[in-house]
Amino acid sequence: MQMPNLLKKSKKLKKSQVLLIGSLLIFGGSIFLSWNYLLRMRDEVFSNMKLAMMDTTPSEETSQENPLMIGSEQYEEQYTVDYSKYFGVLEIPRIGLKRGFYNVGSKYNDIQYNVTMTEKSTMPSEGHGNLALMAHSGDSYISYFAYLYRLSVGDDCYITYNGIVYHYQIKQIYNVNKTGLVIIDWEPSNMSLTLITCTKDDETKQTIYVAEFID
Repeated sequence: MQMPNLLKKSKKLKKSQVLLIGSLLIFGGSIFLSWNYLLRMRDEVFSNMKLAMMDTTPSEETSQENPLMIGSEQYEEQYTVDYSKYFGVLEIPRIGLKRGFYNVGSKYNDIQYNVTMTEKSTMPSEGHGNLALMAHSGDSYISYFAYLYRLSVGDDCYITYNGIVYHYQIKQIYNVNKTGLVIIDWEPSNMSLTLITCTKDDETKQTIYVAEFID
């Protein structure tokens, strides 16, 4: 006569175990989905803190007559960033990237701290030439080009310089061997923007993104 009661208790126990496991899976899934976002926010904050600790006074070379104003509310930063201290600003809406960079010769123009402008780069105000910027990929707080691999030909990039926004569009994406020397394939008669970073999941190569000026 007691056996049916034991079976009922066993079924209730199994049901409660299933509910517990389900709750844990839902909780774990929520943490996983939010983890990348939290890491990105942490890295951005740490990066700006590191720059602030280096020197709180902008150098003369970064002073501009007009503050650098770029981007729409859709891509507005979660916190306030003083872009006027930068020599220029790079923005790529497709991946939500907005980052300032310094001029060649500045102590802040260092890949360990910032998106870095390469030597012999020319600014868009000159009407020709190539502005080449490089940064780390990966998952560290200085990996400002971590999501460039998501870009495709036709995606938009913007450079703000001296208060003027220059619109570029990606025309080429290709990989080269990581040898310390990068050959950039661009048309000298055009005004171009080149982005350089390590290739995702391949430590032996670098990926080059060449964009041409649109307007």
